[in-house]
Amino acid sequence: MSEKTKLETIAAVNGIASDRNFGAVVPPIYLSSSFAFSGYERGGKHEYTRTSNPSRDLLAETLAKLEGGAGAVVTSSGMAAVDLVLSLAGRRDLILAPHDCYGGTYRLLVMRKEREQFDVNFVDQRDDAAFAAALARGPKLVLVETPSNPLMRVADIRAIATRAKGAGAKVVVDNTFLSPALQRPIELGADFVLHSTTKYLNGHSDVVGGAVVAADAADVETLAAWANVIGTAGSPFDAYLTLRGLRTLFPRIQRQQESAMTVARFLAQHPLVAAVYYPGLETHPGHALAASQQDGFGAMLSFELKGDTDTVRRFVEAVAVFTLAESLGGVESLIAHPATMTHAAMGAEARKAAGITDRLIRLSVGLEAATDLTAGLQCGFAAIVQPSIAKAG
Repeated sequence: MSEKTKLETIAAVNGIASDRNFGAVVPPIYLSSSFAFSGYERGGKHEYTRTSNPSRDLLAETLAKLEGGAGAVVTSSGMAAVDLVLSLAGRRDLILAPHDCYGGTYRLLVMRKEREQFDVNFVDQRDDAAFAAALARGPKLVLVETPSNPLMRVADIRAIATRAKGAGAKVVVDNTFLSPALQRPIELGADFVLHSTTKYLNGHSDVVGGAVVAADAADVETLAAWANVIGTAGSPFDAYLTLRGLRTLFPRIQRQQESAMTVARFLAQHPLVAAVYYPGLETHPGHALAASQQDGFGAMLSFELKGDTDTVRRFVEAVAVFTLAESLGGVESLIAHPATMTHAAMGAEARKAAGITDRLIRLSVGLEAATDLTAGLQCGFAAIVQPSIAKAG
């Protein structure tokens, strides 16, 4: 494929019909843990799967092409990917992270700080003065999450990257919510892109995995070497499944974001909803920025109900079509309550600082008919108005 090949084509066919042994159209899975040496001190490209594996390498190559990076390292989970890039920081180094980052990332940063493996400063990256003061401390890494989880706040990747690099820091962007189909942070100045491949890249809720894509080849080598040392690499079978899911990334996310817009508009006009957080809505404060650095607005959104925690409980237990579960990005629609699920580990004080209330609900919009999704949500609203109504379906 040429350098001008469309990303949709790369996702669909990278590695297809490349099998030289039997001409298999779909790349085979190499489940072997070991690879034979041709003789004394004559190892091949692959020797041991913890270090490298053809199936995992093909996924890494495809992700790097989609993100515009020099290479990628595929890990066993999204959190393993976060931890891998954090390995670039030492004991005396500072990491700047968003004050409203994903709960698992927040927990990891706090726990590694408590073990004195590096220092962390959680800062509102939309606050110019606070961000400037944090940069003045000379950070090693600046973590960016945009849109944020779960409030869908949009950060200016290009502006942050320019300022961070001026302070001598490298920039890491979590692109899980949008994927390279809708946003490519390296083009905007990022040094690293993180993914929980569990989510949109795999897209079928049957794999747990992660990846780090690096803009510089030397960084790829550094991360790959450390991943080999600590054994954080993903399995060949998971890599195969993720690549299979990746083949349909572009049509999936296009359909999902169309339905997400329908759902967001439905919620925005509902009398029992206090606020809707979706960058696709023109009323969202980050709408213009999102439109300028993204190719779409994605299929994640959140909203706040009017009422109390009992209102939330009745709603999520009565909603139809949506499944009450953690994670996101699959073909099925999910509903989550961040305060008690994905962000519970942050603690009440940190959630309050991030603006995550007990009335906030997060949605991952799947491939169901949009009319069924809004009808399913209406079941939840009906249970608020009439608590005796049982969940439909």
